[in-house]
Amino acid sequence: MNRFEGKVAFVSGAAHGIGRATALRLAAEGAAVAVADVELAAAEQVVAELGGQGIAVECDITSRASVDAAVAATVERFGRLDVLAQVAGHNLANREPVEAGDGQWARQYDFTFTGAVRCVEAALPHLVATGGAVVLVGSISGVVALGTNPYAAAKAALSSLVRNLAADHGPSGVRFNVVAPATVATRAFKDPRVLEELKAIYPLRRVGQPEDVAAAVAFLASADAAWITGITLPVEGGLTTGPGHLIG
Repeated sequence: MNRFEGKVAFVSGAAHGIGRATALRLAAEGAAVAVADVELAAAEQVVAELGGQGIAVECDITSRASVDAAVAATVERFGRLDVLAQVAGHNLANREPVEAGDGQWARQYDFTFTGAVRCVEAALPHLVATGGAVVLVGSISGVVALGTNPYAAAKAALSSLVRNLAADHGPSGVRFNVVAPATVATRAFKDPRVLEELKAIYPLRRVGQPEDVAAAVAFLASADAAWITGITLPVEGGLTTGPGHLIG
């Protein structure tokens, strides 16, 4: 498939995990990719994996200046922007009660939600020019109750954001969607035994791989999803179907 032939994609958090898999997938389908990450050296390694089919740009999503500069560098290099895949983000604490202090809530919200807003705002004028697509990576924690309150609340806010953006910018041809992954085998899991134990809660009896999420991102960003906007797509191995397989 060459669904992104002649297209340019900006992928945040692209040095590792889901972001890296997304950059590789979009490039494999023909896109020129801006591999954006706060770890520039690691981003450059991903560009090398792309066979030079892209550029590495330093991007800290907690800094508007950094995001603006990264998007500007991308457009300067390639002359256009067609896809924003906002992947950067992680849970800043392992367990948070609802009584978490103001600082903890503010840090998580700024990183997860406002960071995504910064990327959208920087990319939007260029996406309007091309009729492009935005895909934000949320979490199944934002769809069903799995704990980690600040993280879950910030991820849930992304779904509300894309619904409103989809309504506002639909007439310009720009689409906005969210993918909501469940457990994915990334470097966030230091102990592989945890991933092994978690397999049992999934009807498909496995946790996700970064490539599973990257495939969903590529679909929503592509013309195959041309009439899909404002949705949150669970990518979760059947987790939300319910616990029937554990009963009886």
